[in-house]
Amino acid sequence: MAHEQHQQLIDALHECMEACNHCFDACLQEEDVKMMADCIRLDRECADMCAYVEQAATRNSPFVKELAGVCATICEACGNECRKHDHDHCQKCAEACFKCAEACKQAA
Repeated sequence: MAHEQHQQLIDALHECMEACNHCFDACLQEEDVKMMADCIRLDRECADMCAYVEQAATRNSPFVKELAGVCATICEACGNECRKHDHDHCQKCAEACFKCAEACKQAA
């Protein structure tokens, strides 16, 4: 598939990476950081995976489908964790994660 065919996926991955990075940083500022540990950990995993899959898609890697499948799993896990927290940054991150998971599933 050409880079243009992956554009929707690329956009969702980039949005999710940014949301996870913002959530990660905001969680570190929360009063009870220890309570946010799982959220922080998954934000990092998700942001890193989204960034990698975005790069793979832009270079037309032959492994985009497989990587997108793994990324969907990570995005869903991150979204489910973020959804547990009432913080605005967590809710926005969860939304971006679920949107990205759907885009990844379509690509996979």
